[in-house]
Amino acid sequence: MIIGIRSIPALLKGDRQADRVVPPSGFTAQLTLFTSAAMAFLAVFALALSLASGRLAARWGEELAQTATIRIVAPLDQRAMQTAAALRVLETTPGVAEARALTDAEQQALLAPWFGQDLPLDTLPVPRLIEITSETEGFAPIGLRLRLTAEVPGAILDDHGRWRAPLLAAAQRLRLLGWGAAVLILAAVAAMVTLAANAALAANAQVIRVLRLVGATDSYIAQAFVRRFTWRAFAGSVAGVVIGLLAVWLMPTGGDGPGFLTGIGFEGAGWLVPLLLPFISGAIALVATAYAAGRALRTIS
Repeated sequence: MIIGIRSIPALLKGDRQADRVVPPSGFTAQLTLFTSAAMAFLAVFALALSLASGRLAARWGEELAQTATIRIVAPLDQRAMQTAAALRVLETTPGVAEARALTDAEQQALLAPWFGQDLPLDTLPVPRLIEITSETEGFAPIGLRLRLTAEVPGAILDDHGRWRAPLLAAAQRLRLLGWGAAVLILAAVAAMVTLAANAALAANAQVIRVLRLVGATDSYIAQAFVRRFTWRAFAGSVAGVVIGLLAVWLMPTGGDGPGFLTGIGFEGAGWLVPLLLPFISGAIALVATAYAAGRALRTIS
């Protein structure tokens, strides 16, 4: 690579004479600015998806780990008795913070989306549900199942374990998908900048030959291209990040509800993460352009 670490201050400082080697406008300039802005915009949403998935996994894990449900499957004339017996068992179970039986109105509200509001619970064999809230250390589900089997034959304990694992796995995969998308977007920026730099170098081959005749070194010429494309990628990324953050900020938050699509966004220090994208894009453009310039200058005789 023609440009080394010692040349970075010169790249940032700029050289008006060297900058004239690269055309200030045209197809390559517009391509670099537009693509950098578009990719930064997409990267903001990829990061928002990843961070939201992480929050969702933590919320699901915490909520499902501290709750459980008991279904009382018994004849109508025994349901109330077995419900009371199950509540007495839960009162003496270590790790159970609170237990209560859902009312008919609450159970009807749970079933209303599937069976409508007029479901006659008193004439149907609908199990009575008992909601359990555990303490921080939780309770022993195996021991509680053994006690319920002995004292409440119609009680079925569901500790939400079979629901929690798939949900957490899905949220973690979405998180990895978001980070993977961000990496692919940055790789696309590198490919785009490399192609644009190659096009600019090929278009200015005659100018480069003249500069060599008057004593310009390849390092001097390469710095002009690297500096111009680095700043273009940085400026485009800044615009894309600003628009992306504004779009994320305008999205509905969903409040404290369990919704996912309405909860995509940043929270707290997470808003600072997208601000790194312009600097990452600029660094990628610097390396990509330096590599492209080195290869192209070796082929121009």
